[in-house]
Parts: sequence; structure tokens; C-alpha cells
Amino acid sequence: MELAEAVEDSESLLAFAITGAGTAFCAGFEPDVNPRLVETLALISKPTLAILNGDAYDEGLELALAFDLRATMIGARAALTQLPRGSLPHFGGTQRLPRLVGATHALLMMLTGEPLSGEEAMRLGLVTYLARDRKELDHITRELLSTLATRGTLGVRLVKDAVRKGYDMTIEQGIRLEEDLYALLQTTADRAEGVRAFLEKRRPLFKGA
Repeated sequence: MELAEAVEDSESLLAFAITGAGTAFCAGFEPDVNPRLVETLALISKPTLAILNGDAYDEGLELALAFDLRATMIGARAALTQLPRGSLPHFGGTQRLPRLVGATHALLMMLTGEPLSGEEAMRLGLVTYLARDRKELDHITRELLSTLATRGTLGVRLVKDAVRKGYDMTIEQGIRLEEDLYALLQTTADRAEGVRAFLEKRRPLFKGA
């Protein structure tokens, strides 16, 4: 949780990514991990990326689901195996997975515990980038993080607010929220800088204000 606070408070950090230390992304958490950990990371206002450098199982997959974007490799597998073991997801998996892949596919994954391949995860929308191997995964994620770092932090936060809050709204309410956030952004220095940069054909220098 301290890490999430450090990322949120740092003006020099423009995006946040996590990956596994070895050949797997994560095979699950220790029993004493606080469930609030994933929720805290999910609330980071900056762009977040989970780099699945190998298998993502159980709480590890639930952690990845809390990030904005996910990248994986063809040979990596993703699964929620808690139910066949007499438990169930409790780090947000039952809520976030259906929002990404639909209720039917989410139930299939949770009820059977069968893993998805990287190709299946990409087809269902569980991941947003698919690489052939670790080298390509590293290249894709470096390019993506470079792109994300050029986005204005204020605009990013407002977009994420619109998407998150819109889940629980009607389409009409969501559009009104979008309009309000758009109007708010129009009053900022970042918006003025974006217009100047476009007219001057240069990269904008956003300051989050």
C-alpha cells in the first residue's frame, strides 16, 4: 500500500507497471496478504500496466485485473483455480473478470479452473497486448510505457474517473459525467498547452495543472 501511495504522490512517475521476478508473473499470494492491497493499486490515477511475463494464477491474475492494461505472451496461462480447491476469488476477481470477458466466460474460468492460453486471453479481451516471446514482450511494453508517459496526468485521471464511475451509471448519466469532466479539463493549463503544442507541431509538455 505504501508503494501505491508513493506512485500517486510522485510528480516524476508518469505510469506504473509490474511484472514477475522469474518465469511466472504470479502463482498466488501468501495467505496473510491484505485484500485491500489490490484495491489500493486499482485506485492509482496514473496509467497502470501488468506485464504477464509468465503464468498468472489466482490472486496473481486478480492483481493483474486491477490494472488498466495487461500484456502477456503466447505461452503464458491465466487461471482462477480457487473454487476447485474449496475457496473462491476474494481480491476482486468475481467482479473484474466478468467486466472484461463477459459473465459466461468468467463463470467458465472460475467454475472449472481451466487456464486460458495467451491467445485465448487476447481473444476474450482479458489482455490488451500479446507477444510471441519475452523479447517481444519487453519491446511492446517499453514502447507502451513510453507512450503512456507522454499523456497529461490530469487528462489521464479524468478519463479513468469517467470509465470507473460510468460502470455503475446509465448511459445518459455516464455521458453527463463525461461532459462535466470535459468542461473541467477545458479550464486547465494542460488543455491550453495541448492546443499550443498541436498548433506548433511539437510534443506537449503537460504539468498536471
